[in-house]
Amino acid sequence: MDNLIKVDHLSTYFYSDEGAVKAVDDVNFRVKAGEIVCIVGESGCGKSVTAMSIMGLVEEPGGKVVSGKIEFDGEDLLQLDKNTLRSIRGNEIAMIFQEPMSSLNPVMKIGEQIMEPLLIHLKMSKKEARTRAIELIKQVGISRPEEIADSYPHELSGGMLQRIMIAISISCKPKLLIADEPTTALDVTIQAQILDLLREFKETSNMSIMLITHDLGVVAEMADYVIVMYSGKIVEEGEVVELFERPKHPYTRGLLKSKPIINQRQEELYSIPGQVPNPLELQESCYFHDRCEHCMAICQTKQPQLQEVGNQQKVACWLYEEAVTHA
Repeated sequence: MDNLIKVDHLSTYFYSDEGAVKAVDDVNFRVKAGEIVCIVGESGCGKSVTAMSIMGLVEEPGGKVVSGKIEFDGEDLLQLDKNTLRSIRGNEIAMIFQEPMSSLNPVMKIGEQIMEPLLIHLKMSKKEARTRAIELIKQVGISRPEEIADSYPHELSGGMLQRIMIAISISCKPKLLIADEPTTALDVTIQAQILDLLREFKETSNMSIMLITHDLGVVAEMADYVIVMYSGKIVEEGEVVELFERPKHPYTRGLLKSKPIINQRQEELYSIPGQVPNPLELQESCYFHDRCEHCMAICQTKQPQLQEVGNQQKVACWLYEEAVTHA
């Protein structure tokens, strides 16, 4: 499969009076056509900022993409002017945001919000866009589509709003869909329905999906390829089966260990000790060293680089001889 999007050496910083926060620090990855790539990690690890950087939604002077290249369909998104980027955003690349209630306009009817990208990108007439909006509401599994189209966001439940967000995002049949925590705060039944919807659209349109989540159950069910981020960097990546069965990085192992197991009684759910470090206080070291049970002297003074460790798996950890050899 060809790469739909290539992210090379992407770094995105945010600036405050206390200094620069390296929210995304020299990140590289690929998403192939028709592939689902999951990005996982704790809150504050740079997952959402990576997505916002791709979408061109990091605004100066507070934040800035300071280096790197984001190549989509052969074009570097970082080199495009605002109008060209706007024509791609919502059309060829779409995004489902974390909070549907805050992402939707509270004073616009649902139908009008679904119609907006159809009017702008596909140049439909209002009548055509209205018809298509009702079809999309029905397509995402909501009954009474005409009535829903004339409703306001506050009149719908969280699960329905998330479906509306999906309807908006797929309205122009994008090549790449970025879904940022699309099942957060939803009950497990609705969560399963949302994931089924995403999988269905991926299979019927060969759409690529970049799924951001902290839920490893979602990753196991959806992903073809997994990227694990920590403190703005990728610490491990690989095909989903390989990564789940043979995780290499201590952080990845900790995440998998902290997941509850069905039919296995646990007195206490495991949690990784400590906290994600303050991004203003990062040193030249492995950022995970003070939380790692395998910490060595080199971990505290030198940062490991991402290296291949077999079976298309990569890891940034001094535990592996390959990483030491190539450093």
